[in-house]
Amino acid sequence: MAVVDLKENRSALRLLTWGDGLYALMIIGAAATAFYRFGSGMDVYEQGILAGAALGLIALGWFWKAWRVFFPAAGAVSLLAITAYQGDLARGQHAFWLKYVLSSQTSIMWMCTLFFIATATYWGGMLMRSPNLTRIASGTTWCAAAIGLAGMLTRWYESYLIGADIGHIPVSNLYEVFILFCLITSLMYLYYEARYQVRPLGAFVLPVVSAAVGFIIWYSLDRQAHEIQPLIPALQSWWMKIHVPANFIGYGAFSLAAMLGIAELLVMHGRLTDKLPAPEVLDEIMYRAISVGFLFFTIATILGAMWAADAWGGYWSWDPKETWALIVWLNYAAWLHVRLVKGWRGKPLAWWAVIGIFVTSFAFLGVNMFLSGLHSYGGL
Repeated sequence: MAVVDLKENRSALRLLTWGDGLYALMIIGAAATAFYRFGSGMDVYEQGILAGAALGLIALGWFWKAWRVFFPAAGAVSLLAITAYQGDLARGQHAFWLKYVLSSQTSIMWMCTLFFIATATYWGGMLMRSPNLTRIASGTTWCAAAIGLAGMLTRWYESYLIGADIGHIPVSNLYEVFILFCLITSLMYLYYEARYQVRPLGAFVLPVVSAAVGFIIWYSLDRQAHEIQPLIPALQSWWMKIHVPANFIGYGAFSLAAMLGIAELLVMHGRLTDKLPAPEVLDEIMYRAISVGFLFFTIATILGAMWAADAWGGYWSWDPKETWALIVWLNYAAWLHVRLVKGWRGKPLAWWAVIGIFVTSFAFLGVNMFLSGLHSYGGL
C-alpha cells in the first residue's frame, strides 16, 4: 500500500511540474506585474488580497483543470480591450473592436446573448436527447462565462480611466453583482456537469442564469445601470473585495441546488426519467453544491460582521440585511444537519432546496426593494 501511495504521489508531482507548475508561474507573474504597477496605491490589506487571490487562483487551477484554460482566455480578451483603449475611455465610442466586441458593456451584452442561446440549446438537446446539442450548449456556456468575466475585468479598468478616485472592483451595485451571480452559477454548474457527465441538467440550471440576464438587460435599458458610478462612502473599503464574492458563491450554489431540486422532483414523479440522471445523482450534486455554498456564505457572513465593526462600530445590529442573511444561514445549516445527522434524502430535501431559493432571493434582492436599513444603498 505504501509503495502504491508513493507512486501516486510521484505521478501527481510530475503532473504538477509540467502542467500545474506552468499555470502557477503564469499566475505569479500576473500578480507580480499587478503589484509592480499598482502596489504603491495599495494598502497592506489590498496587498494581502492580491496575494490571497493569486494563491486561490493557483489552487483552483490545480483542482479544476478546465480553469487553466478558461481564466487565461478571459484574461487575454480583457487585455485586448485594455490595450485597445490606449488609456483613453472615449475610444470606446468609436474604435470598432471596442464599440462592438471588447468594451465592458458590449462584452456583457454578448454574455447575455450567449446565455440565452445556451439555455435554448440545452433544452433542445435534452428534449431531443441529442449529445451534440448539449455539447454545443456547454461550449456556449463556457464562452458566455469567459466573455462575461472579461467584461468584468475590463469594467474594472474602465472605472480607473474615469478617475483614480472612481476606480473600484465591479461588485458595488445590483447590475455588477447580477453579472457576478451569472458567472458563479454557470461556472459551478459547468464543474459539476463535467464531473458527473450530466449535460442535460443545463436545461434546468441555465434558466435561473437567464432570469438574471433578463434583469441585467432591463436594469441597463431602464435605469442605465451599466454606467460606472463612484462608490458611496459605505462601500469605499477593501472588505468589499472579499465579502461580496464570497457571498455570491453562496447565492450561486444555493440557486444551483434549487434548480437541481426541481429536476429531482420531476424525475421522482416519473417525468423526464429517460432524459435526466437518476434521483440519487441529482441528490448528491445538490448536497455538494449546498455544502460549498454554505461554507462560503458562512465566510461571507463573518467577513460582513467584521466589515460592520470596522464601518459602524459593531459586529451585528440586526439590520434587515443582516437578519435575512442569518435566516439564509440557518436554513441551509438545518438542511445539512438533517441530511448528515438524520440521514434524510430524496423528496423532502429537494422541496427544501426549491423553497430555499425564495428565502435566498428575498435576502439578496427583496430586502433591498422592500426594507430599509444600513444596507439600503443597494436598492432599485
